[in-house]
Amino acid sequence: MPRPVRSAPTLLLAAAVLLAVVLVGCEGDYRPRAIGKEGEVTVVVDSSHWTGPVGDTFRETVTPWINTLPQPERYFEIRHLELSSERVYDSIQDLKNVVVIAPLSDSTNEANFLRRRLSDEARQAVMDGQIAVVSKPNLWRRSQRVYFVTAATPEDLVTALEQRGDSIRGTFKKATLKRMEREMYDDARQFALEDTLMNRHGFAVNVQHDFQLAIDTTTASSGFVWLRRLLAKTRREFFVYYEDDMSPSDITPEWIHETRDSLTRRYLRGQVAGFVRIDDRRALTTEQTEFKGRYGYEFRGLWHMVAATDDSNEFQSVGGGGPFVTYTFYDQSTDRVYLMDGSVFAPDFDKLEFLRQMEVMAQTFRTQEQDAGDDSAVAASQ
Repeated sequence: MPRPVRSAPTLLLAAAVLLAVVLVGCEGDYRPRAIGKEGEVTVVVDSSHWTGPVGDTFRETVTPWINTLPQPERYFEIRHLELSSERVYDSIQDLKNVVVIAPLSDSTNEANFLRRRLSDEARQAVMDGQIAVVSKPNLWRRSQRVYFVTAATPEDLVTALEQRGDSIRGTFKKATLKRMEREMYDDARQFALEDTLMNRHGFAVNVQHDFQLAIDTTTASSGFVWLRRLLAKTRREFFVYYEDDMSPSDITPEWIHETRDSLTRRYLRGQVAGFVRIDDRRALTTEQTEFKGRYGYEFRGLWHMVAATDDSNEFQSVGGGGPFVTYTFYDQSTDRVYLMDGSVFAPDFDKLEFLRQMEVMAQTFRTQEQDAGDDSAVAASQ
């Protein structure tokens, strides 16, 4: 008889009976930070499972292909290791994103590693059919995310990854963006420009030292800000558009698509001819989500440079293109709808890392009300 699918409470129960690991808090934690390539996940699992259903399920759920890029890229690059020596064990303790996977029915080094970290009760619970997917933040170093994934059999490991792979991916993404934010804004932020945005528009985002303000315009009920980072071989564009006196019901995928195309046609134009438009020939994804606690949508796809033909409803590509990510959300405190967009032009490079920089920039969004609240909280704590 096949095992029944376990619910989330069962997973939590399995996690609860694992031996506790004493972690050092942020205060007074002087351990070095985790190292390694950003956007990479190290998977520690025996090769017999990595090349079978366990590995296939991990790749499908934790590091799937992203198809809204010019060429598909995995959500995270994968580094596969086996616990073949003490040197390998020492090396994984330094890395940023680590997953250790093994069934307890195995006699592999990975299974022994996890078995030693379980109490007698936890081992028995797993062998009786429970599955455990346990997060160990900052286990060996600061700014590190480690997961232990174990079950009685390889089949149960597949179940564990099917149930929790999305959650593991989300944790790694959040940690990755947080580390990138620290690295991006450690050096020479443009605080004066951020203050200008806040005073003029009632919002701000963090601005790196080499971004330029291309357009800053308002009407009676809307505003548009365009920031650019122009380097020799790459270009990053970030713009924010807002409309006053709108409601959450005004935000629809169709409105987002039409508004973005309208804005880029008006403002993001080529030096000689053409303008930026969404490439409807390629994959687009629209996901209803919360953006920093606000109702909204995340919209991803590809843009390309086009020119209008004699028929105003037809367009022809004139070269150039890349990925974009758009966040559209309703801010209740200001009764506004914001559309924030980051796009990349990097023809000789993989695009995902650059696009993540745009995501980091978007995540620094804040309103005047938030800034005032943060200042009050700081004053109250002093």
